[in-house]
Amino acid sequence: MVKLEYLLEEDFDKIIQWNENTSPEYLMQWAGPTYKYPITKEQIAENFKNISNKDESQVFIYKIIYTESNEVIGTIQLIKTDNVNKIGKIARFLIGEESMRDKGVGTAAIDEILNIGFNIFLLEEVTLGVFDFNHGAIRCYEKVGFKKTKFTENARIIGNKYWNLYEMSIKKNEWLKMKK
Repeated sequence: MVKLEYLLEEDFDKIIQWNENTSPEYLMQWAGPTYKYPITKEQIAENFKNISNKDESQVFIYKIIYTESNEVIGTIQLIKTDNVNKIGKIARFLIGEESMRDKGVGTAAIDEILNIGFNIFLLEEVTLGVFDFNHGAIRCYEKVGFKKTKFTENARIIGNKYWNLYEMSIKKNEWLKMKK
């Protein structure tokens, strides 16, 4: 259904296109504070230059490709956050092509990034953060086996509103059980 490949500079325009006519809140929801609204090619390039997508890197940015059409439909990031305890974190996850949402591609992308994390990077646990109002994302993560591990009230202030955050986690052995 989907495959992940390293994001390339030629893919930056797609990310900008997905965020046109959106809002600072939309950008914060998928990218956190990494980018400022409106997102620009320069911002993406600045973030990208610190990421080598090489074996020695700690941060890996992928494009999500829908295999039926070979179309780039989203982006996802995996960060090695703790090399000693072999923990990684999923971040900046977006199914940018609206027509592809609610079709299972998000779940497939999460499963694919977990495959990379657990089987290639040999991580033992992968975590992520999700705002509590993002029910679709929470369902997607739970479908793959993530469990809520922590709730932070007022984790971010966006405009004049506070957003609450769930931290979620899955261990390699739990993911492997789900795969059976």
